[in-house]
Amino acid sequence: MKKQTQTQKPGEQPQPFTPGVTKGMVRQHAYQMFRDKLPDHPLTLEDWVLAEKDLVASLDADNMPK
Repeated sequence: MKKQTQTQKPGEQPQPFTPGVTKGMVRQHAYQMFRDKLPDHPLTLEDWVLAEKDLVASLDADNMPK
């Protein structure tokens, strides 16, 4: 019998890994990044992770001294 390790459904948004980043922030950023893909193809776990990484990078860039 195969052990199931994934607890979330495909396309379901995971909890953010980054402290201070909310699911809403990631959801909005993912929509902006992948709106051409939606609604025909649900976002994958990889899409959610990429959106969070890109969001965090843009937040870090905004907070850098100019």
